[in-house]
This record gives sequence, C-alpha cells and structure tokens, in this order.
Amino acid sequence: MHSPQFDVIVVGSGPTGAMLAAELRLHDVRVLVLDKETEPASYVRIVGLHIRSLELMAMRGLLDRLLEHGRQRPAGGFFAAIPKPAPEDLDSAHAYLLGIPQPVIVRLLEEHAIQLGAQVRRDCAVTAFEQYNEGVTVELADGERLHSRYLVGCDGARSTVRKLLGVGFPGEPSRTATLMGELEVDAPPEEIAAKVTEVRETNKTFSLTPFGEGIYRIVVAGARVSEEPPTLEEFKQQLHTIAGTDFGVHSPRWLSRFGDATRLAERYRVGNVLLAGDAAHIHPPTGGQGLNLGIQDAFNLGWKLAAQIRDWAPETLLDTYEAERHPVAADVLDNTRAQMELLSTEPGPQAVRRLLTELMNFDEVNRYLIEKITAIDIRYNFADGPDLLGRRLRDIDVQQGRLYDLLHHGRGLLLDRTERLTVGDWSDRVDYLPDPTAPLDVPCLLLRPDGHVAWIGDNQQDLDTHLTRWFGKHV
Repeated sequence: MHSPQFDVIVVGSGPTGAMLAAELRLHDVRVLVLDKETEPASYVRIVGLHIRSLELMAMRGLLDRLLEHGRQRPAGGFFAAIPKPAPEDLDSAHAYLLGIPQPVIVRLLEEHAIQLGAQVRRDCAVTAFEQYNEGVTVELADGERLHSRYLVGCDGARSTVRKLLGVGFPGEPSRTATLMGELEVDAPPEEIAAKVTEVRETNKTFSLTPFGEGIYRIVVAGARVSEEPPTLEEFKQQLHTIAGTDFGVHSPRWLSRFGDATRLAERYRVGNVLLAGDAAHIHPPTGGQGLNLGIQDAFNLGWKLAAQIRDWAPETLLDTYEAERHPVAADVLDNTRAQMELLSTEPGPQAVRRLLTELMNFDEVNRYLIEKITAIDIRYNFADGPDLLGRRLRDIDVQQGRLYDLLHHGRGLLLDRTERLTVGDWSDRVDYLPDPTAPLDVPCLLLRPDGHVAWIGDNQQDLDTHLTRWFGKHV
C-alpha cells in the first residue's frame, strides 16, 4: 500500500470540519479538508452560538474575532420558544447568545485552520474509499486517489462518507416542513409586529425578525415535505395561508426548507473512518443546537485523534469520542422532539406547553432547560467523584490572567492549588499551573484539552494514574 500523504482527510469544510482541522493542526497533524462545493455558501443565514461553543472559541483565542461580526443577545427563550429570561447567575463568563452569519463562522474557522497549516481543497467530491490496515484510500470524482491514516466525514446530513461506510442512520423521517429565508418586506413595521403577535398566539413557529433596511428573517410553516428549495411564490402563498398577507415580500437573499427529520448514526467510528457533526446526527433546528453540537464534536475528537496519530494515545482514548458524544447527541435529539411537540397547534400539546410555561417560573426548571440547550450541563461519565469531575470548567481568573487564555494550544493543564504536584514526564502535552489563589473549592484538577475536568485530588500517585489514562505513557 501507498504511504499516507496525510494523517487525516476531513470531508466537508463547514463549521465542524474546519474546527476539527484546526484542532488537529494544533498538534502538527497533516490535514487535508475536501469540500465538494466550488465556493463556500454565500447566503447570509444568521445562526446562534450558545454558551458552551462561545467558551470553546475563547479557549482557542477565536472569540474576539467572532464578537466583531456578531450580535450578543440574552441567553433565554430557547426551549420551544417559551419566552422566559435566563437566570442571571449562569455558570459561565459568556452567558449570552451570539447571533452571527453562518458564512462568517465558516470563513473564520477555515482561515484559522489554514493559518495553522491545514490544506483546503474545493470542488473535490469523494466518490469512494477503501480501508486497509494502516489507513484509508480516498477516491475523488475526477479519479484522483489520496491516501490518509484516518478519514472523518463532516459532510452533513446526506453524508457520502456515512453512506459509503454503511453505518445505519435510524430515526424518524420528516413529517412537517418549515420555510425559512431572508427577504425584503414592504409592509410597515407596526403592521408586521401586530400580525406576528396575532398569529403567534396559536402558531409558535411563525416569525418575522427585522435585520434593518427592510430585510426580515421569516419562518413560516411549509405546505409539503420536500428536499427542493422553496420558491418566492411558495413563500408568498404560505404567508397568505398562515397570516392572511404576504407582507409584500420580495428580493430574497436566500430561501430554504427544512424538515423535522430526527436521526442518529448507529456508530461514530468504523476502523479508521469517523463521523462528526450533521453526518452523525440530524434534528429540527428548534433551540438552535445543531451547529453547536457539531463544533463540540470536533473539539472532543480533535485532540484524541491527534494523540492517536502522535502515538501517545492510551489504547481506548479514541473510543471515548463515541462513548462521550453519542449520548450527548441522543439527548439533543430527545429535547428537540419534545420542543417540536410543544410547538404543535393541537390542543393536547398546547395544554402541555401552558403547564411547562408555568413550571419554568421556578428557577430550577428554567435553569435546567437553559443549561441543557446551551450544553453547559454535560457531564461525561469518567468515574465517581465530586460533581465537577467530568464537567467543563468555566473561565476563571488565575495568577497569569484568564484560564481560557492558557488553553489556546490545545494541551492538557494541571491547575495545582497546593503547589506540590508535577506533570513530570507528561510536560510535552500537559501544562502546569501552580496557583494557590485560584477560585476553586478543590485542591488540584487536571483539565483535558477540551476543557473537561479529568481528575480532582492532591495525591501525586493518583494524578500519575490519571495522566496515564488520558495522556498515555511517556514516549
């Protein structure tokens, strides 16, 4: 067999693929990103980055760049669009939603990956691949064959990689469709606001959100399930059907149709081929979790795959990617199923919605749902121990500045309040931060490169055991 030209080939240069490529490059992994499109999508779809994704961006020094192009909004009202404000004391230094055009996220993450040394090739559709002992041979539409140690499908809901891999994608097909787009609207703003208020009394998915200069983001129920993009005429017809007026819409920036299909890949890995992002899971956009879930997949996978390639990964480390992320996706699918039911106009779901709206007046209920949607409630099942074990650690003040500023290079970190421990032979992959003043109620903790707490304690021998578990034996 040919020797690999690359360590990893990533298929798909969306947010998940670009983020994964950048994470791999932090560890000098040779990465090629392939995308079948000639150019990145140009339509300006506004998406939201939730709290956990904002934290991850801060960990890699990317947040300031994103903030320049986004708009901060309150971190509330996400669950089934029930209008409840978020608790004021959410456990994060970034407790807000960042609304930002999706092309901007893709461009910034791709630029970040390229600056770190990733190669990106467009107009390159993958048509086949073959696994062998030491890697994968990938065939492109033009007949070119590429060789890599690993292949990761980040190529979306209709993933070619997943289909070629033969991984099942069970779940439910779309039963309903929703039209979404950004269009110019001629109707007066006060008339729009009044009509939206009237319609939303019974139709919670309907919305017209102004972006200035007469441009609105419009969400309206579709008449049919289809994979074809909607037309302007179809948009007008549905607006007439639902609201009794088309508001004088014209000149669309972009139009799309999405269904409520909900599916989860049976496996995230087969041999040297892995799946991430929408290639591994799809669900309705209710709660705005999809893009965030994919970016967080990339963060979880990147350092583990790099460790495997650098030959220091513990034997089961790469398997923890599926073990940790598959249940997270399953939970997102379940909460979007619940939200879709609560958005139904049928009397039964509406009664449940009214009851949940009352329950969300209790801080504990509201907080639980906000933390679930924004992914700051995730606790990976490492072992029994303090509640913080397995959870992500918020950004805190440390003697050297801010904790997340010390995580830009994708390494592990030992935060030692006792100043008695050491990372020893692992210093090439784990940083050491002695800080007796750190605002924590534990003596010491070990952070993985994705910011999750892998160990808590004050015993060197116990620490060494966990360093070996997560960062391998010294090579």
